Amino acid sequence: MAKFYDVSMPIHAGMPVYKNRAENRPRLDVIRDFSQGAFETRLNLYMHSGTHMDAPYHFVFNGEKIDAVTLDEVIRPCRVLDLTHVSGEITPGDLEVKGIHAGEFILLKTRNSFQDGFVPDFVFLGADGAKYLVERGVKGVGIDALSVERDQPGHTTHHLLLGANILILEGLRLADVPEGTYMLLAAPLVVVGAEAAPVRVVLVEGRLEA
Repeated sequence: MAKFYDVSMPIHAGMPVYKNRAENRPRLDVIRDFSQGAFETRLNLYMHSGTHMDAPYHFVFNGEKIDAVTLDEVIRPCRVLDLTHVSGEITPGDLEVKGIHAGEFILLKTRNSFQDGFVPDFVFLGADGAKYLVERGVKGVGIDALSVERDQPGHTTHHLLLGANILILEGLRLADVPEGTYMLLAAPLVVVGAEAAPVRVVLVEGRLEA
C-alpha cells in the first residue's frame, strides 16, 4: 500500500517568509461574506512564498516560464538525500557520496526541516555544489529552505541551475521523510508568464493501487 508524504508549507499570514519581509506575507481578503449569500476570498500571494517552484525565467532573461513546465517534469520519480549532518553550505563532497545519476530529480533534506520560522543561517546549496549537480545532469533540485542559496553575490547557485534548465523546488518540509526513492507529485499552478508558482508537493512511497 502506498504511503503519502505532504511536504508542503501551509499558506497563512503568519507563515515563515524569506528574511521575514512583510511584503512577502500572504494575505487572504474576504470579498464577500454569508450576508451576501456566499463566502468568497481573494489571495494576495508572493510567488516565492512557502513551497514553490522556480522556473528558469526567474534568473534567465529568455528562460522557460512556469507555464511551460510539463507534467512529466514534475510527476516523476525523485530521490531524497539525507544531508542533516551538514551545517552551512552543501558542497560537492556532501553530494558525491550519494551516487547521483543523470536525469534524477534530487531533494535535499537538511536540518532546515526541523526548524520553525525563518532561520538566517539556514543550510543552502553552494555554488560548487550546484555546479556538481549541473555536471551530473540532474533534472531538478529541491531543498527544505525558502531559497536554494543564502544571498551569495551574483546568485550563482540559481544561475547555474536555472541556466541548465534545472527546475528548483524551495520551501519543502522533509522532517518525516526517510532518505530514499519516491514518486514526486509537484505540479505548479499554471500562471502564464510567471517566473515561479506555488506548489503542493506530495511524495508517494510504494505502489498506488486502484
